[in-house]
Amino acid sequence: MKKNINEFKKFIARGNVIDLAVGVIIGGAFSSIVTSLVNNILTPILGLVLGGVDFSNLSITFKDTTIEYGAFIQSIIDFLIIAICIFTIIKFINKITHIKKKEEEKEKPKKSDEVLLLEEIRDLLKEKKDEA
Repeated sequence: MKKNINEFKKFIARGNVIDLAVGVIIGGAFSSIVTSLVNNILTPILGLVLGGVDFSNLSITFKDTTIEYGAFIQSIIDFLIIAICIFTIIKFINKITHIKKKEEEKEKPKKSDEVLLLEEIRDLLKEKKDEA
């Protein structure tokens, strides 16, 4: 039993498991933001553009069965809007992080030719010493 607990602790302490857990939590919180954006901003604008068309009420009745294909169409439209929003937001975040990385690279001092030559000589001397 104690062995299983220790293995579980090692598993949980691994960085990628913790990163995954944080990602899932942030993703859940982020989904409410995207849902709000779609439901409260984009869908009303899309409704204005399309003249208030609502697909969710479209259906076909065949004998005793009703096939509500309009709800399916509405779900596809909602999915596409959410996918476009997430794509745009991720693209924006990637652009910001790319700019930040470029700034960090600019801040790093470049080594002069003399320093590079001295480091190469040092490495060669170290190799020669290890061979002897």
